[in-house]
Formats: sequence, C-alpha cells, structure tokens
Amino acid sequence: MATEFRHDPDAHRYTMHVDGQLVSTAEYLDHGAGIVFHRTVTVPMYRGRGYADQLVSYAMDDVEAREAGPVRATCWYVSEWFGRHPERGDLLAS
Repeated sequence: MATEFRHDPDAHRYTMHVDGQLVSTAEYLDHGAGIVFHRTVTVPMYRGRGYADQLVSYAMDDVEAREAGPVRATCWYVSEWFGRHPERGDLLAS
C-alpha cells in the first residue's frame, strides 16, 4: 500500500492518497499570522482506518517545520486530535 501526503498551498489543503486514491483532506485558511484548520474530511468508504489522524499529524508536522503557526482548530476533528495529542499543544494559538 503506497501512502502519499501532499500540501497544496494554492488550494489551502493537505491531502492523503493511498494507492493513488484520495482518501482524506484537511482544509485551512492562512492568515499570515497563523493557520485556521476548518474542515477535515475522509472519503466515506475509507473511514475508520485512521487516515484523518495520519493526515492531521502530517499537517501539524508541516506547520511546525514551516513555522506557520499558531494553529486555531475550528474543525471538530482537528480540535479532538489536539485533545489526543497534548504533546503538540504548543502549536495551538492561546
């Protein structure tokens, strides 16, 4: 199984592909002084496999590497992801 993560800054989203198929997206708005993650979607037939968790992990690693934070999580899934990953809380806006 080939997994590929992509950041498409022009579309303001991160995507995850498995065997060439789009399985999950995380959409955001970049305000220049931080990023608002507002929507995360996994294609219904791929739900329950942990893809959204992997994608949000990738996105947060990228945000941190690019020093593009802080992050505001208005998407329920991203907010819950931070609840499960308190060690990444330093990325969140105060």
